[in-house]
Amino acid sequence: MAEVDSARWAAPAAKGPVQATVAVPGSKSLTNRYLLTAAAADSSSVIRHPLVSRDSTLMIDAVRSLGARVEEDARGDLLVSPIPLERDRDAGPLTVDCGLAGTVMRFVPALAAATGRPVDFDGDETAYTRPMSTMLDSLEALGVDVRSTDGRLPFRVHAPGGVRGGTVRIDASDSSQFVSGLLLSGCLFDLGVDVTHTGRSLPSRPHIDMTVEVLSDAGVLVEEPEPGRWVVQPGRPRGLDVLVEPDLSNAAPFLAAALVTGGRVTVPHWPVHTTQAGDEFRRIAEAFGGRVEQDRTGLTVTGPAELPAVDLDLSDVGELTPVTAAVAAFAAGTSTLRGIGHLRGHETDRLAALTAELTKAGAVVEEGPDTLTFRSPPHSPSVWDTYHDHRMVMAGAVIALRVPGLVLDDPDTVAKTMPSFMDLWTEAVGA
Repeated sequence: MAEVDSARWAAPAAKGPVQATVAVPGSKSLTNRYLLTAAAADSSSVIRHPLVSRDSTLMIDAVRSLGARVEEDARGDLLVSPIPLERDRDAGPLTVDCGLAGTVMRFVPALAAATGRPVDFDGDETAYTRPMSTMLDSLEALGVDVRSTDGRLPFRVHAPGGVRGGTVRIDASDSSQFVSGLLLSGCLFDLGVDVTHTGRSLPSRPHIDMTVEVLSDAGVLVEEPEPGRWVVQPGRPRGLDVLVEPDLSNAAPFLAAALVTGGRVTVPHWPVHTTQAGDEFRRIAEAFGGRVEQDRTGLTVTGPAELPAVDLDLSDVGELTPVTAAVAAFAAGTSTLRGIGHLRGHETDRLAALTAELTKAGAVVEEGPDTLTFRSPPHSPSVWDTYHDHRMVMAGAVIALRVPGLVLDDPDTVAKTMPSFMDLWTEAVGA
């Protein structure tokens, strides 16, 4: 077990090149999309090997609050009976706790509106700063009564006659989750939904591709007639029987351990085809001079003797930025990560958080509106604040491999997506 109390974790330093095989739990992004789609379906579903984490538990509780039945069998698989949308819409309000889960606060409101019941959304206090106006304004444009203060949590959605649907134009530059949230439940709207993104950039595009693939697997007709426009036809999804892939973004810190220590790490069951954004870490590892091999056993990354400087555009894979930044901090010369301004609206302002914590550890980092630039590596042990952000825990663990004595504050926040992280990490590092 990892040496950790409820407040601090002395993350292990590497004793040499990390050599490990790490079985990573299921994908949060897929688990929560499957849960929401199963709750909207016309028949029961089975979700096999789901992620068990705070975010997935919040999604389970959310769809249960809306009327779905979710049960866990002896193998840990989830059996989902869908929401009875035809039930009494004159009944009292329902309540959804979003916690700090972006997938709950941005995916569930459209589904909640489709129930015809008034639904109140709330969450952790730190979630009150996360932008929600794009989703709430979109629902209003589609015929939903929305009550909120400044377009943030807490808020209420209510569409007593169901959601009319139709055409909506949104600027999803802050998060692709706004597009996914409309697509996932658009099939329940009377007219379906026709969503056009009007902004200059669209972060994390692979997550929208994942949403479209999940819907297509459930028999929902989704078209993209032109770039940045998606059309979902009305009609409930069919029940699913799916196996959740390993979470490739949660695999990233373990592969990063191979890069920063010149080691070799294998992640079993890495899918040959996937829409997960975390799959892009293969390209990132190669940019840092790593050797990447994939075969029937999984994906293996072998680290170089010295990390070269990189210049990477991470606009499509922002969730990989904290771990990638931890690797870039140790690269020779000057490295730059670009296209990451949208990360200021995640669990925390990740650009500011990474700059602050790396600077405390002795690194020289420059923060731009949309960039991070790394000029010299961290070397001084410090207390690494995690900002209620699971990715900051993972980044800090990577830094600690080469900065003995680094201590992570509030490491339990990693349970948002990977409760087993600290134990798996300690075992992999060999501490």
